[in-house]
Amino acid sequence: MDAKERIEKLSKELEQHNYNYYVLDMPTISDFEYDHMLRELEDLEKEYPQFALPNSPTKRVGGEALSQFVKVQHAVALESLQDVFSFEELREFDARIRETEQPEYTVEPKVDGLSVALEYVDGQFVRGATRGDGLIGEDVTENLKTIRSIPMTIEDAPTRLIVRGEVFMPRASFEALNEAQEKAGKPLFANPRNAAAGSLRQLDPKIAAQRKLDILVFNLQLAEGISFKTHSETLDYLRSKKFKVIDYTLCRDMDTAEKLIDNLNETRYSLSYDIDGAVMKMNDLSARTRLGSTAKFPRWAVAFKYPPEVKSTILQDIVVQVGRTGVLTPRAIVAPVHLAGTTVTAATLHNQDFISEKDIRIGDTVKIRKAGEIIPEILEVEFEKRPANTTPYHLPDRCPVCGAKVERDEDGVAMRCTGAECPAQLSRNLAHFVSREAMNIDGLGSAIIDVLIEKKMIANPADLYSLDYEAFAKLDGQGKKSAENLRAAIEKSKENDLSKLLCAFGIRQVGSKAAKVLASHFGSLDAIAEADMEALLEVPDVGETTAQNILEWFSDPQSKDLVARLRDAGVNFTAQKTVTDTRFAGMTFVLTGALSLFTRDEATEKIESFGGKASGSVSKKTTYVVAGENAGSKLKKANELGIPVLSEQEFLEMIG
Repeated sequence: MDAKERIEKLSKELEQHNYNYYVLDMPTISDFEYDHMLRELEDLEKEYPQFALPNSPTKRVGGEALSQFVKVQHAVALESLQDVFSFEELREFDARIRETEQPEYTVEPKVDGLSVALEYVDGQFVRGATRGDGLIGEDVTENLKTIRSIPMTIEDAPTRLIVRGEVFMPRASFEALNEAQEKAGKPLFANPRNAAAGSLRQLDPKIAAQRKLDILVFNLQLAEGISFKTHSETLDYLRSKKFKVIDYTLCRDMDTAEKLIDNLNETRYSLSYDIDGAVMKMNDLSARTRLGSTAKFPRWAVAFKYPPEVKSTILQDIVVQVGRTGVLTPRAIVAPVHLAGTTVTAATLHNQDFISEKDIRIGDTVKIRKAGEIIPEILEVEFEKRPANTTPYHLPDRCPVCGAKVERDEDGVAMRCTGAECPAQLSRNLAHFVSREAMNIDGLGSAIIDVLIEKKMIANPADLYSLDYEAFAKLDGQGKKSAENLRAAIEKSKENDLSKLLCAFGIRQVGSKAAKVLASHFGSLDAIAEADMEALLEVPDVGETTAQNILEWFSDPQSKDLVARLRDAGVNFTAQKTVTDTRFAGMTFVLTGALSLFTRDEATEKIESFGGKASGSVSKKTTYVVAGENAGSKLKKANELGIPVLSEQEFLEMIG
């Protein structure tokens, strides 16, 4: 068998295995065997790229990242459905139908996801687009290719085929995603629908591939050269073509329809995906044509929306958790109550403002529901059931994990721990400490940091300077060479300029720019630590809030301990770079557009080395704007204000 034949054979077999696993849920080979076949196909395609199929199974892992999504006009409009919220409204819909028709209906689950159209030409998947406004959507083909249950090729297909489906994130994938988000200190997704929508609109298909999305096809939009009499026939046809198709049940009377809709509601939490209702459609396609559509909805279908389940329970306690970003999050501990398919024992309280607004107290009887059918939340207090002697609840002013002072964010409602060594936010603090803008320690990504914390090898940034490199070399994925490289990077970081260390501390409002200004002004860490408010306010660009943050950080016992340990480790505490050439003193530069002769970091470093300042925005105080290719709004504003604009070459001549 030559390479071309082998590539075609492997591609076909892998697609069949995808169908068995992701559509039928009946795998016929092990993951190991599948991965081995996929690796062989990847190797063959690399060696013989001319034989690679356009919809090869190897392309499902995610192609090249996009810069933007292209608009797509739908060949057949993707209509939305009219919602009904009671059986009375449902029977009114049926009565309107029966004025002219003798209907047979399909009843289907209404998947809570994102509607898309999949287009095939000569059996090949060529395009996938979001619903958008029903007429124009966005091309998300590369992201849809990562969904293993979507067939890339169809045998004996019409010349052109368009189907409509609902992309969703299975509950198991959603829980795993939120677990990873929480571990990385990122915001959690509210529900699987939001997560699916966000994943499908990632410009990088590799990210979409990691999210493990799925799809259920629920409509045939177009099939050139083939005619059908009923909607159920089209679904059966699509199932025969190996699409993952929505389940449906036929009925002719409303008593049966109501029972089917009730049954779906009662069993909805046994499904692997979220539904928010049931869809009832006329089965006869010619009758659909006769009935037509209004300006908004088809007249032949409705969506019955299920109300969120609400129950009462007792709020037994409020516990406070500290996230990886230091934010204090209150959680209500409630008497166990069965809600939306699971037993709920806790609910989010969001923040202090939420608690105060609803006047939530320990001992209250509260009404609870699942927000987005996933996260339990308290709706309201049943004040008539409030016991005597309850008191208003306030979040603690000291971190429950480390005891450090808690402060409210100026620009929000979050309460945040200020502790430099708080164990709850150790992973985030360490990731920042070793980042490029801070101590710039190569070889310590977030994943490795988490392993070091888990193995109790580090519990403080200072622990990096006494790391057990022999133990590090024995960690999975590491080795002696990695340990040697890390040792060199950590030793090198001891020589960093003071500004890098100041940035690494993570003092609020002291980023890399402010750190450089402070280091240059004071010359040593000890001088900054000893400075009072008056001395700090003498520093350019340091206001009262930043100065107060600096004073409080250096006065905290945890910070003092960290500084002492870093001093003992031999970390540099002085500003090494002094400005000898002050040609840009008092000048402010703004960089805009794509620079080709140097990076922005290089240009910024040069400006600062000559005593100038690099700013991110244009104002009347700007001295020069350096404009590269495709300069946008900053260049426009500079011209409006009459600010001199330099080309890269002119700037290069200025710096010599």
